[in-house]
Amino acid sequence: MARSSRALAVGAWLTAALVALPILSVALNLTSPRGEVWRHLADTILWELLSNTFWLLLGVGALAGLMGTVSAWLVATRRFPGRDVFEWALVLPLAVPTYVIGFVFVALFEYAGPVPTFFRETLGIGWRFPNVRSYGGVVLAMSLVVYPYVYLLALTAFRELGANLTEVARSLGCRPAAVFRRVGLPLARPAIATGVALALMETLADFGTVSVFGYRTLTTAIYRVWFGMFDRVAAGQLAVVLMLFALMLVTLEQRARGRMRFVQAHGRNVARTLPPLTGIRGWAATAFVSGVLAAGFLVPTGVLAFWSLRAAEASLLPRNFPELLRNTLALAASACLLAVAAATVLAYAARSTRSRALSFGTRVASLGYAIPGSVIAVGVLLTLVRIDGIINAALGWFGDFGVGLILTGSALGLLFAYLVRFISVAFFSVESGLTRISGSMDESARGLGAGPARVLGRVHLPLLRGSLLTALILVFVDVMKEMPATMLIRPFGVDTLAVEVWQRTAESMWTEASAPALSIVAAGILPVIVLTRLRGTNEARL
Repeated sequence: MARSSRALAVGAWLTAALVALPILSVALNLTSPRGEVWRHLADTILWELLSNTFWLLLGVGALAGLMGTVSAWLVATRRFPGRDVFEWALVLPLAVPTYVIGFVFVALFEYAGPVPTFFRETLGIGWRFPNVRSYGGVVLAMSLVVYPYVYLLALTAFRELGANLTEVARSLGCRPAAVFRRVGLPLARPAIATGVALALMETLADFGTVSVFGYRTLTTAIYRVWFGMFDRVAAGQLAVVLMLFALMLVTLEQRARGRMRFVQAHGRNVARTLPPLTGIRGWAATAFVSGVLAAGFLVPTGVLAFWSLRAAEASLLPRNFPELLRNTLALAASACLLAVAAATVLAYAARSTRSRALSFGTRVASLGYAIPGSVIAVGVLLTLVRIDGIINAALGWFGDFGVGLILTGSALGLLFAYLVRFISVAFFSVESGLTRISGSMDESARGLGAGPARVLGRVHLPLLRGSLLTALILVFVDVMKEMPATMLIRPFGVDTLAVEVWQRTAESMWTEASAPALSIVAAGILPVIVLTRLRGTNEARL
């Protein structure tokens, strides 16, 4: 068993080191002074960037956390009109890229858009519609896309509370709001904190949405310094500041959970009948979740469908759509399996060894989700070039066997970039599931002679089905939407739907970009629905 434990720890360290290499490559930019650039930023917009980034995180965290938590509680504990549909439909906004909902909202709600025009014609020329290119607009748009991170993890946690806890609370005279506040919310806090942390990391790394809304953050500054001032070192140093924000989020997420470990000691009765919300309360619940779903999914996809029909009439649809779809699905499927497997090794090793050093290493490896994809791409390219150089140098000892670039510009290199970028999505989901498994189960299995690998395979993996499927959903859809890293690292001649959207929107061809954007949404809907249904079935068997 000692040998098995050492092998697990070594495997986890190697995985964490490999994933952290591109991030450390970005951090090494601090060794090259760029004082003039920082002085220019400090004299102009640096403090505005820091302030805007902070307030954006605060707004999105509060709004996405509210929408995701309340929706999950209603679906998990109450029956109301349309609940069975909303249970899986509330996940669908994950299939909508943030940059897509950004340009759709701006097109609809800017001054010359159809919605303000309608209100001016109806209410009079003096009536003013709220400015969509504002702090409130960007917070609302991003929250509508990232709230499913909170919803998925909170839904799993609320379901695992068991019927006995909520029923006992009600029998003691607690009103429904008190049951949520005093029982459900404290026990689900680890999952909610994890979901909010994922949502905020997605917000930190976003570039397209904040650019469309004209809201300047650290991410937009990175792109401006990189492509405007052509200073990649200074851009990398700004990325380090962004990583510090990400590290702060991870630390706050851990403190929010504290040392609380909530496990279920008596099992749960999934077959119980959920208490109904009748009358106006039931319809109010339906109205709330309907509004969230409509704003985050139905309206954007409806507009994209309308624009796509116009593009089809004008023969503007991409001719290589089957190839684009095939490439996108193949890369997303491969990346999600790789990321979930690596995240499981890291999370389980940290749990088994209880090593603070390994725990810190996994946190560093999970920072990639908060860094813009293009910055990660540069770090990955630097790492792959070094690895290719080592391989060629090693082959040189046996003669003239140089093979040139092996990993750089290959599909394996792109999958490595996806792993660095999205392993934290899978890691947080798996780790959240592990915290709900009692440590006494590990001790009992090891007392019977089972090693760490057998405990993982026979005990933890069956109990982690819901968390693993959640991780697969999140990584699969995120990879489909990833644009900058794909653009920079993809093999020559290999395009994806996200690349097609970028090429069209770079030339402000919104109607032409609608069809591939809608294809990303459509291709992400089926796995979201199927995996959500499978997730619910597996949870019902536990």
